[in-house]
Amino acid sequence: MKLYMTPGSCSTGIHILLEELELVFEAHIVNLLAGDQHKAAYLAMNPKATIPALQKDDGTALTEFSAIAWWLARRYPKAGLLPDDIDGEAKAIELIAYVTGTLHGQGFARIFTTDKFTPNPADHEAVKAQGLDIIHRGFEILNGQLPAKGYAMGRFGIADAALFYIEFWADRSGIALPENCLAHYRLMCSRPIVRRVMIEEGYRLE
Repeated sequence: MKLYMTPGSCSTGIHILLEELELVFEAHIVNLLAGDQHKAAYLAMNPKATIPALQKDDGTALTEFSAIAWWLARRYPKAGLLPDDIDGEAKAIELIAYVTGTLHGQGFARIFTTDKFTPNPADHEAVKAQGLDIIHRGFEILNGQLPAKGYAMGRFGIADAALFYIEFWADRSGIALPENCLAHYRLMCSRPIVRRVMIEEGYRLE
């Protein structure tokens, strides 16, 4: 398999899952600032020009964090990356959808890629402020759903990988995490594979 990723991005969560599963894969860096995602070879595999992308052994590719994470969990069920019951699985998918669609897609995106939300530089600060409001509200909602201790669904799984990357972004951006989210982030940072992945991607966790 081949993982197309950008260090410190949402693809970090998929990188963690692949390492947790002890899978053999090639990591290919996509330099978003340099425009690698718009090159013809990459677009031929992923016309969305997004990361992460996972090219499977049969040559087909999966895109979107939620789809890749779910596929890994279902493809390797013995790892227990999803709850055993359908209601628990749905809750895990619900959490991932909220992380990727709202906190990432509506909140952090307004801060990291402000110009995509407005062509007028005079509006940039307002857009960033709106993004920050979405992030704060989102973390408060997640805080109410997370246990005071332990992983999101009771044991480590794909929901935790999704939570981790936005918690990491918040930490690096100076955004305070509410109590349960902070406890979850610290728990994830204590996992040896998470620490190893972050070092591989050029980051050190405090």
